[in-house]
Amino acid sequence: MTRVSIKHKIDYSYSHKVLLSPHRFRLAPQRYTQAIIDGYSFVLRPANRLYWQHDVYGNKMARADFDAKTDFMSVEVTLEIELTSLNPFDVLVDDELQYFPFLYPSIVKNALLPYLQIVDRSSALTAFVGCTEKFHGETLSFLVKLNQHVSNHIRYVHRLESGVQSCEMTLRSRTGSCRDTAWLMVQALRRLGLASRFVSGYLIQLGTTSGDSVELHAWAEVFIPGASWIGLDTTSGLFTSEGHIPLAIGPGPEQVALVEGLTEPCSATMTYQFELTNH
Repeated sequence: MTRVSIKHKIDYSYSHKVLLSPHRFRLAPQRYTQAIIDGYSFVLRPANRLYWQHDVYGNKMARADFDAKTDFMSVEVTLEIELTSLNPFDVLVDDELQYFPFLYPSIVKNALLPYLQIVDRSSALTAFVGCTEKFHGETLSFLVKLNQHVSNHIRYVHRLESGVQSCEMTLRSRTGSCRDTAWLMVQALRRLGLASRFVSGYLIQLGTTSGDSVELHAWAEVFIPGASWIGLDTTSGLFTSEGHIPLAIGPGPEQVALVEGLTEPCSATMTYQFELTNH
């Protein structure tokens, strides 16, 4: 078991004092995270009225209402976490679904409909999914090969632009950020008849050649009856582990924005920083 502390700070600066609309922050860990959350704090400035809510997908949100104009906004999240090594393959897939392809039982499929909607129907994605037929077989093995295929096919880039690329753009350029390849995986899985969802969260990495680190990250999850939701990290080509701390989950990127809100017209800048302490 390893204990770590995370401090995540986001600072917004505005060119002049502006009114802020109600803001929503999805920066609280999900209850089902594989790590143990021992402590959590959320501090927001300037002065505000804060309400804790849940959205329709079960994400915990802090809603803030601001009364006065301001030329800044600052968010600071602190987490105390216990990380225990877990085996992502230690799951029990339902007997009748041990091999892919398969069909969900109707009662399960009806509950998963929001996560089966196909948004991208590009020919590039059709061709990409068609190449995965050779991976068919034992279900978990199929997911491993599919995840590695996406990771190997798309070169990771740190993309500063907001938003998510279309699957066609990611496939044509063969480059993408974590959120681009996660969205590609979500749509590829749905083309294959598998329910999938998009996840934003923290990725903690300890003992790497470049040292310990924490960063914002995105990945996909697929629903396999018996095993439940299985996380697929398309950047590394691995299943998610205890170092993946989900903050927001939904059918697509637009439902999992970590910060939502508007300001009066102005010029704005945003900076962020992380601190990771390994106890």
